[in-house]
Amino acid sequence: MTHAEATKEIQQLTEQVNYHNNLYYQQNRTEISDFEFDQLLKQLIDLENQFPALKLPDSPTQRVGGAITKEFEAVAHQYPMLSLGNTYSEQDLRDFDERVAKGLEGVAFEYFCELKFDGVSISLIYEDGILAKAVTRGDGVRGDNVIANAKTIRTLPLKIRATEVPPKFEVRGEVFLSKDVFRQLNREREDIGEETYANARNTASGTLKMQDSAEVAKRKLDCYLYYLLGESIGIQTHEQAIREMERWGFQVSPTYRKCRDINEVLQYIHYWETKRNGLPLETDGVVIKVNDLDQQKVLGFTAKSPRWAIAYKYKAESISTRLNGITYQVGRTGAVTPVAELEPVLLAGTTVKRASLHNANEIERLALHEGDFVFVEKGGEIIPKVTGVDLAQRGSGAKPIKYINACPECGTKLIRTEGEANHYCPNEKGCPPQITGKVEHFIQRKALDIDSLGEQTIKQLFSLGLIKTPADLYDLQKSDLLKLDKVKEKSAQNILDGIAASKNAPFESVLFGMGIRFVGKTVAEKLSGYFKSMDALAGASYDQLLQAPEVGEKIAQSVVDFFAEESNRTEVARLKAAGLKMESNQKEPEKVSNALGDKSFVISGTFANYERDALKDIILANGGRVLSGVSGKLDYLLAGENMGPSKLEKAEKLGVTVIGIEAFEAMLKP
Repeated sequence: MTHAEATKEIQQLTEQVNYHNNLYYQQNRTEISDFEFDQLLKQLIDLENQFPALKLPDSPTQRVGGAITKEFEAVAHQYPMLSLGNTYSEQDLRDFDERVAKGLEGVAFEYFCELKFDGVSISLIYEDGILAKAVTRGDGVRGDNVIANAKTIRTLPLKIRATEVPPKFEVRGEVFLSKDVFRQLNREREDIGEETYANARNTASGTLKMQDSAEVAKRKLDCYLYYLLGESIGIQTHEQAIREMERWGFQVSPTYRKCRDINEVLQYIHYWETKRNGLPLETDGVVIKVNDLDQQKVLGFTAKSPRWAIAYKYKAESISTRLNGITYQVGRTGAVTPVAELEPVLLAGTTVKRASLHNANEIERLALHEGDFVFVEKGGEIIPKVTGVDLAQRGSGAKPIKYINACPECGTKLIRTEGEANHYCPNEKGCPPQITGKVEHFIQRKALDIDSLGEQTIKQLFSLGLIKTPADLYDLQKSDLLKLDKVKEKSAQNILDGIAASKNAPFESVLFGMGIRFVGKTVAEKLSGYFKSMDALAGASYDQLLQAPEVGEKIAQSVVDFFAEESNRTEVARLKAAGLKMESNQKEPEKVSNALGDKSFVISGTFANYERDALKDIILANGGRVLSGVSGKLDYLLAGENMGPSKLEKAEKLGVTVIGIEAFEAMLKP
């Protein structure tokens, strides 16, 4: 393909994919199947890898991430991001109303109310309709430019396609994790033996500052916009600004309302106090603004906040109920989680019967006693939590609750590794919930994807002695399955067909399904791409594992420990004999030119617009070779930011040519 042909094709594919993205995320409609969409995106990614200089600023491939950012650029806010004054008191709102009336000297005014979302503030700057910067609040005067991560938020337009848009403007909003995404994220962490996140807001904040935008993309951040700024943007009211933002393609929460006076503001607050619990994200209050922008200027600012706006905060609903006892759940990795069994109570619109106590430290911190009445909250949290003890209702003879020392399922003495909060049952080969949990992990969608099986079927198979490990699934016969409750001839055949189909799962899915502690889906993909086969991975040393992307000391040690167990090696051998894929099928990129003329490269450091794997593919696709170490035979050391000094020193000593990314891109041009 010529340079001109690639330019035209990339333009067309970019427009197509952006069009379908807008339909799906902004209008909740689709015109093509997921497969067709994925094929269009793949074509665009392949072309951009072959012709990186042709990538457009609004390319939808930025949605999947890939840029590595070691340090975020500090940016001064053109308009300071001040915090709002807030209150929990309705009387304070009436006092605020009186101050506004006095400041406007009797001129009529109205308010605009919006829900206050529990997320992370972001300032988005658009130039000539293109998203140019995404800046965090920081200290209100300066923030960090997290543009690569913001571009992964699929509801944010990378390019404004509406007409009559100012050449430069700024929109502000709140980045958040939805309740469903947060729950799923915690389920995945629990599944691989990691501690779960405490709340969605802090998790969204940490995600927005991650160095690898590809990982950010997997977190599925979202964003609501609520504020428009700029010079000569031609609006007179905040309501008009909201309408313009909606017209330009920004996602604005439809929960806003214009109010004629403070009484209507209070009605709005009361309306959403309980109804907000049904929204897809957490809210913690209401923001009240004077609607007219000229009136906002008249009222002005204090040193810390505007005089024309205030936030009303809902009190976190807390209620006292009896602690009927504590049960202990054993997960797939052996982690034991204490759960408070509560007298059922209505809280934030739902009946709460249970609340996680996380670990022994939490039971000790709360100083729980048998029969205590405890305070339970749901404000700002997805999952109810016990926040304290109602000491006034504690009985005189109540005994302190002590954390168990033996597994509630198999009786094995629990262990607690230094530096970890959780207790673990070490009997992974004989503890029932660990055995069934490992099989359930193996069959899940992100692993072997055997959807004809389910949790209850797995438990039945285990109770009948038909399975103890995932490899046992491949020995099942139809006669075995017909022993299960409610399983007839057709259902049994569906299960067998699903098991047979799982043999086509790629190596990285098999590796993830093995259930190695701390090896999530992303790490499994990185290990698969780096080691290429199960045999190579099993034979890798601790130091060799540390060289793989995404692998730190904890993961490396876990992999070494896993393959050191003879039973695990036997399990791998059985799965291999059953026909599962034990080698990576990742193909070398198709050759598109010989621009690099068989020259050899070592890649070191980080690059703003490329992942190292992508650079490797570009080199191979253009006739070059990629080596792992610097030697006298090396042609080029491709140097990025934060490159290790030893490679640079060795290259200079051996006379190897050191180039940056600009020189490398120049080598690719015809």
